[in-house]
Amino acid sequence: MALTAERTADVAERTAEPAAERGTGRAPERPTGRRDTDGMAVASFVCGLLGLLVLNVFLGPAAIVLAGLALWRGTARRGRALLGLGLGVADLVVLGVLVSMDGTVSWGLAG
Repeated sequence: MALTAERTADVAERTAEPAAERGTGRAPERPTGRRDTDGMAVASFVCGLLGLLVLNVFLGPAAIVLAGLALWRGTARRGRALLGLGLGVADLVVLGVLVSMDGTVSWGLAG
């Protein structure tokens, strides 16, 4: 019986709110800043990669903007953000080359 009471007290101590948050009625803040910038770096890489195949008019600039924001906010995934930035620029270069060859903004693999 005493062992159960000790375990209950230990669990209550481990799950208790921090002293600064106690009694304020607010939920503790979660640190999202770093995670959000890491997500932006990955999203820029994915947009840049997909932009080489489809919708490079939209995905290229989106990759550039997301990579710029992630780098400006100090992401931990700096390499991935730089890859996204490079792929976004490559998307626009590919679009420019294809437009100059074809004369239209649309392009396809079939010719």
